Amino acid sequence: MKTILFFSSIFLLIFSNNTTAELEISPKNISEISTSDISLLKGNWKLDYSPENDSDDNFAKMIITDVGDNSLEGYFYRDEVKIREGRINTKSGVIYGALVSGDNSGIYNTSFYFKDGLLYGTTHSIDKDFLAVWTATKETK
Repeated sequence: MKTILFFSSIFLLIFSNNTTAELEISPKNISEISTSDISLLKGNWKLDYSPENDSDDNFAKMIITDVGDNSLEGYFYRDEVKIREGRINTKSGVIYGALVSGDNSGIYNTSFYFKDGLLYGTTHSIDKDFLAVWTATKETK
């Protein structure tokens, strides 16, 4: 019985040490692993609304002209529609963005995230009563 107890104790000691070592990740290490380069957002993006409807060939654009620590500037949908209140958040290691835009037809709230070179987003219009789902690819020069 003492032998079984001894080996059980050693097993638990080894197991608990290995588990603890694997789970100890300091916040500093997490931020080092998940840093994001927001400059990737700058440029011309072609928005494809077909994820919402396979038969929809509706394309729009987003032109991001400048990014700051937590802000973005540019145009959404058309050249004349300036981005207002553009924000960026990278605290979770993923680039998230949100913006407000509008034209004569109403105000649009848009949010997106960057993954594997694409933007995945939604645009919500209260006035027109819709929520559009889209993806965007960056245009190359």
